[in-house]
Amino acid sequence: MTKHTTHSEIVGTGAGDARITWHPARRARHVLALGHGAGGGIEARDLAAVAAALPAHGVTVALVEQPWRVAGKKVAPAPRTLDTGWRGVWPALTEPGLPVLAGGRSAGARVACRTAGELGAAAVLALSFPLHPPGKPEKSRAEELLGAGVPTLVVQGGNDPFGRPAEFPDATGSPYPYELVGIPYGDHSFAVPKRADIGQDEAVKRITDAVAAWVGMLDV
Repeated sequence: MTKHTTHSEIVGTGAGDARITWHPARRARHVLALGHGAGGGIEARDLAAVAAALPAHGVTVALVEQPWRVAGKKVAPAPRTLDTGWRGVWPALTEPGLPVLAGGRSAGARVACRTAGELGAAAVLALSFPLHPPGKPEKSRAEELLGAGVPTLVVQGGNDPFGRPAEFPDATGSPYPYELVGIPYGDHSFAVPKRADIGQDEAVKRITDAVAAWVGMLDV
């Protein structure tokens, strides 16, 4: 795999300064912007793996750190503030002049779904979409996912307490029915137990392979 040189920039937003870490592709066809979850940053295994793998497929990956993380705070703010931070970095994401695919893991996936239409995202990648709080399936966030309004890929761990693949709603008949790829045994961070039939490296490879294949089939 050809190595790529990363670089970062600070972007002012209505919620404070955010940071974008760019993983550029040599001949980019898309920009894939990925936000992190409420319990961690861009070092998450799935975000790091996608950022390392996708440039070889013609996708420049932009890892976005929300202002609360840049400021060193421990607790994520309300969804409205997260959306404000995401909106604020969007002009920088569109600067290369390529179609922007919005995405993220967990809370970052929710932000991408909520704002995709208004910002003009070409598609959405939802890693570990938190369909509901653990143990509370009645508090579904399916409307956010179904309301993205653009082609959407969900990559979900088979044992994710925030929503296992079988719990996701049927989107048949939707103008943009989402695709769902399950990662066997994976929890919310896609960690797999040692007793699993697949190892951790294989689980991560399934994530990056699924994302690369999906982007390659997008008509944008």
